[in-house]
Amino acid sequence: MTEATLDIVGREVSLSNLDRILWPEPGYTKKDLIAYYSAVFPYMAPHLARRPLVFTRYPGGINSNSFYQKNAPANLPEWFQTYAWTDNSGKSKNYVLVNTAADLVWLANQACLEIHPWMSQIDSIEYPDFIVFDLDPSEDNTFTDVVTIAKLLKQLLDELGLRTYPKTSGSLGLHIYLPVVNRYSYDQVRKFGHAIAAMICKILPDNATIERSVRSRGPRIYVDYLQNGLGKTVCAPYSVRPRPQATVSAPFAWQELDSIAPIQFTIKTMPGLLARRGDLFSEVLSDRQELEPTLKMLGISI
Repeated sequence: MTEATLDIVGREVSLSNLDRILWPEPGYTKKDLIAYYSAVFPYMAPHLARRPLVFTRYPGGINSNSFYQKNAPANLPEWFQTYAWTDNSGKSKNYVLVNTAADLVWLANQACLEIHPWMSQIDSIEYPDFIVFDLDPSEDNTFTDVVTIAKLLKQLLDELGLRTYPKTSGSLGLHIYLPVVNRYSYDQVRKFGHAIAAMICKILPDNATIERSVRSRGPRIYVDYLQNGLGKTVCAPYSVRPRPQATVSAPFAWQELDSIAPIQFTIKTMPGLLARRGDLFSEVLSDRQELEPTLKMLGISI
């Protein structure tokens, strides 16, 4: 079967090219992608709600050309909600919002593999809900190297009385989230991220860097705090990644840090894990923390 029509809560979604292979190594198809996003939607939906979204599309599979989809496509069904945003340069984009399972299934049918939400919601677009530290390894790093930096980051933020939540990037890195009340500007949270990342680099200068240039990083983990900016995005929890084994960005508990391997979280394993464990990232949406004492200590204006 290469085509089908689904009725999803009163929305008719036409599906096409279901047997197209998107991941050649395991042989996973577009049908597998659609089935995955259908299964995880109840867990993923709260993390996408009311956030402008950017997608990476791979119509010919992960080994073919891809492109970013920021503007809502011309063939977007009329039931979709969108959000218009004009940046400082005067450029406008009409971002897609995901509200229902039908939305996510339709997007999966467009070969939208990766889903990248903003860190703020449309009701408070200039004030992020969390700060993200993206631990990005070089080609010479192992996942153990990334774990070392993650442990130090957690220790530093623990000492500041701040609670953090980890997930795999879906590749070889880690994303560490610090949820905050949405009254701090992007400038403030980026300065906070810079201060913490600089501390890590000072403690472990041979292991960590905030050098943006890949060539200049050497065999060190890039502690990326720069994604904490208006209009920047980060891969959503449970988003698929264009990796050979169809890995996904998976939340996990801190006590699991030494035992996990990113390769274990795939479009085939994640639905079962969610059914057994639930959404380990749910507290990111509710555990909103205040930063005033820490900002003052770091000399960041409030």
